[in-house]
Amino acid sequence: MVSSAVPEIFEQEDNAAVELRTEGLQHLRELGPPDLVELVKQPVKSSTAKPVSVYHHVTGQDASSSASLAAYINTLVYSPHDKQHKVVSGLYCCYNAFSRLDMRVQVQIPGTVESYCVNERGDKFEASEEQWLETYLCSVLRAYSYADDGSGDTIKKIVGVRRFNPITNTEAEHRFLEAAERLFFNGWQLGSDPDIQVPNLVSNHLTTGLLDYIRTTGRYTSGINLFEKLRMRDPEIASLLARVYISGDEEVKAVRLLHEAIEQLPMDYSLLDAQAEFCISKGRSDLALDLARRSVISAPSEFGTWARLVQVYISMEQWDMALLTLNSCPMFTYQDKDSPRLPDPARVSLPLAPETMCDEIDDAGAVGETDLVHPTLRRLSAAHYKGTFQKAYALLTEITKRIGWDQLLKIRSQVFVMEEEYRNERQHSVVPDHQRNASTTAIRSPTSPGPDNSSSNAASHGQAEERPSSSGSSAPNATSPRFLEPRVSKPSHTVTVAPQNETPDPQPPADPNHTSYTQFQHKRLCERWLDNLFMVLYEDLRVYTIWRTESAQYAAQRLQYKKSGEEWEILGELAERLHRQEESVEAYANCLETRFSPKAMKGVLQHHERAGDLLPALGCLIRLIAWQAKWYSEFSPSLLHTIRRLIEDEGAVKIRSIVQATSLPQHILDLTHGYAGLCAQFRSTGTEG
Repeated sequence: MVSSAVPEIFEQEDNAAVELRTEGLQHLRELGPPDLVELVKQPVKSSTAKPVSVYHHVTGQDASSSASLAAYINTLVYSPHDKQHKVVSGLYCCYNAFSRLDMRVQVQIPGTVESYCVNERGDKFEASEEQWLETYLCSVLRAYSYADDGSGDTIKKIVGVRRFNPITNTEAEHRFLEAAERLFFNGWQLGSDPDIQVPNLVSNHLTTGLLDYIRTTGRYTSGINLFEKLRMRDPEIASLLARVYISGDEEVKAVRLLHEAIEQLPMDYSLLDAQAEFCISKGRSDLALDLARRSVISAPSEFGTWARLVQVYISMEQWDMALLTLNSCPMFTYQDKDSPRLPDPARVSLPLAPETMCDEIDDAGAVGETDLVHPTLRRLSAAHYKGTFQKAYALLTEITKRIGWDQLLKIRSQVFVMEEEYRNERQHSVVPDHQRNASTTAIRSPTSPGPDNSSSNAASHGQAEERPSSSGSSAPNATSPRFLEPRVSKPSHTVTVAPQNETPDPQPPADPNHTSYTQFQHKRLCERWLDNLFMVLYEDLRVYTIWRTESAQYAAQRLQYKKSGEEWEILGELAERLHRQEESVEAYANCLETRFSPKAMKGVLQHHERAGDLLPALGCLIRLIAWQAKWYSEFSPSLLHTIRRLIEDEGAVKIRSIVQATSLPQHILDLTHGYAGLCAQFRSTGTEG
């Protein structure tokens, strides 16, 4: 797929975007921003007129050498959308996250090509072959990291980004895996996902990118070969190999490998976590429990190990232990991906390629719709959660789905110190305040360590004597009588404690029967962030209940329940957060009746995938691929993975026939055929013959 349209952002001052990029190099933390391409254009009819500077961003372009980057600039010389100017020079900037250098290629048209690299202080150096290898690997990882999942959220973050597929055939795959093998043991330098506290050998952006590539393309054999070679150098990599075995339907080999590896490394948390995840998937939570506990003991500062233990308790229906473990999860401040610093543009040109034009995927009607959104819907805080808070909220909503809101509040009051209990305890306490502190009283159990224990000392500084800060701000208008429903009662307050820097105690709390939390000393203090999650969950449930009640009332009166497209999209997200799949699809479908929305279409696609509805799923997929191409994204790993799975289940011939029989324009269908062609290049299952 080759798009002829190129976005152009016109600069008010020459080289402003490049200068800001140079200034921001010292602030980059991980893989770096997308590649920057700046062009200088001269009016065709006047050689004395002032040239103009335009730029756009790119991901997935071959960055293995200066020649490949110069070749990309040469493809931009002739633009069918701007015949009044000609390109006289171009600059391509690509970040090397290993060496923390910005690799740059300056092209004069016609003329010379100059390549160099710039460090964090702005000094220029000559680039080495090793640095170009690092740059190439970083560019592939960025292509996967910055790719859109089909919902359009990533595309809308940065205007004017062209996204290409960095690996389009087996030859490119071989080069990528060879580079990954050479640089694998330096991968920790690239950083990691936001829910990982400390990047390590098996948890970093390089391993994440490798697993994403293998999952997307289904090239499990290539992944197994790579990790087998790496495991010979370090046995810890067995956890990655086991995950690829499981994904590739080689579960017997994965179990044997995990058994051997854990005997060799009995306290490696990544191995324990992989085994626990496999046991949960097989419905053996009893076997996963001890593994998850050992994983927590091995890595008590990692969110993922605690979240896995919560997942085990949920599957075992031990709701009190699930809440207590969730309360112990270490939470990290969310760090978003490196994004470019951009100057204020003089103007923006976003031309459409002819092969992406289709009235059915026109979402221009969404402009200005935010003014039609009810303030209550706009204030839903859970929609903005990222990283560990998003995952913790998903666990809390999973518990709520399984047992209901009322039962959740009941268990909450059994395991956490409630505000009224705390007041009564302070009023009737005969021990002086300087000897008896509510924080330590609540944290200690009959078998907990004495006052010299660091965890107890950490909690004894008196933070819990403060009133909870989440009592009003997290749930606006929550006390308004017309919003309260009989099925959703506002949660009573718990006594919260500010999060501590000390490592939480990985041992499960006392009271192994999980039934007697009536005594004050057997309860725990609720972390402030978790107390806030309860308030946010209450607000989500309140709005959801209002929606479903009003919808039922309108249906009973045979009246149409009207919302704007943006409101239906928000309600669909709300239902999805609460694991109400049917209601989520209903809201997304209503949104699509009002206007095209990639997020709503993605939600409907996932529903049809789960239900096994081939024709509707392909219809959604075709439209999402076309919308992505319209906004210069020719590569989405999520959509490629979806069509690969459909081809595996139904066969490539059947999929191509159904796509071709769709009543959309041929140039739109060709975009989907391009994705199917990638599956044929990689010889995916179902493409034979």
